[in-house]
Amino acid sequence: MNSKTLRVPFALITAAAAVGALVGCSGGGESTASDTYTWWDPYPQHAEGSAWAERVQACGTDAGVTIERTAYDTTSLTNQALLAAQENTSPDVILLDNPAVSTLAETGMLTTVDELGLDVSAVDENLLAAGQLDGETYGIPIGANTLALYYNADILAAAGVDPESITDWATLDAALASVSSTGKRGITFAGINTEEGSFQFLPWFWGAGAELSELNSPAAVEALELWKGWLDVGYAPNSVIGNSQNTVWEEFLTGEFAFAENGTWQVNSAADAPFATGVIELPARDGGAAPAPTGGEFIIAPAQQDTDRYDVTRGIIECMTTPEGFVETANTFAYYIPPTAAGQEALLAENPDLETWVSAVQAAKGRTSDNLGTDYPVISEQLWTAVQSALSGAQTPQEALDAAQADAAAATGE
Repeated sequence: MNSKTLRVPFALITAAAAVGALVGCSGGGESTASDTYTWWDPYPQHAEGSAWAERVQACGTDAGVTIERTAYDTTSLTNQALLAAQENTSPDVILLDNPAVSTLAETGMLTTVDELGLDVSAVDENLLAAGQLDGETYGIPIGANTLALYYNADILAAAGVDPESITDWATLDAALASVSSTGKRGITFAGINTEEGSFQFLPWFWGAGAELSELNSPAAVEALELWKGWLDVGYAPNSVIGNSQNTVWEEFLTGEFAFAENGTWQVNSAADAPFATGVIELPARDGGAAPAPTGGEFIIAPAQQDTDRYDVTRGIIECMTTPEGFVETANTFAYYIPPTAAGQEALLAENPDLETWVSAVQAAKGRTSDNLGTDYPVISEQLWTAVQSALSGAQTPQEALDAAQADAAAATGE
């Protein structure tokens, strides 16, 4: 493993073995031909012959090699990557969901951008942070999606609400009160007891000034009280407790809700809605844009025994991360926002209506930022559990977050 010490937890290796048996690998990382490079990504919906698959092959052609591509679903990809590292059959390139980068990096199986000779100086620091651990950077984001507030322009007009007036929690509450007085519903969001629940709560949590290292801070409690308060007064429906992000969107499309918290992946659907829509950034408690969590993949390079392969690997990665390449990715994957200023400018030149989303990504934050690494999933589970408990009325926000902090501290050893 190129002098790296591989540290893969046994439980993850066992899970990966089971996944490998079920999924099946179409070639894996065991390429012996010097002109064939292996590539794994989480896009099984983009089959061979698709625009995405052809783009991957084009970057191989530019580098003078053939790319052997294998696609897994997101969870299977992480497990399969860990197993391949243990078996010394890692592919040359992986596209990996950004919260999982630190999981792989902690095992010692990844090269750093410095080892690979990649220049990441142009990448926005807030996006790059999701791929950093202990001062090292592993890979490059190929783009980012995040959350904002979609609104039903017809409902807001009828309620006399100017969406541009919503700049903080107080003005959002005032807007929800105005909408409620017209008989329409205020807001819907996903409070489900999965990662999607944490993903949707984090803008309010971070927007209050809270940090994941202290789940029960006064700011954190205030954020959860905000959500609970919306349920108590009827601005949000009780269904949010079980809502996934897809369910949220289905509720919004009924035309009964003024606002829905959702992501860039709904841009096209919003444009096709049977009512006029718009989007604003999620407001922080005291004004400005709240940091919303980033979604999206990093392009990373596992360590190889044959380090001579890195020159071509670097070429493939550089091909995928030009400003033009970032825009092509953005258009392929429902408007991923490029992670560089040049890429963002190029995207806006083609799609000026995405300006709010570019601003939202510029204010966004990686879930594993702050050097949380593999502690993040443990903390996140306690956070979404607290949200569930508070929204259901089983505990007060303070009680729920006190329990979450205690359990997170015990699990992470903090």
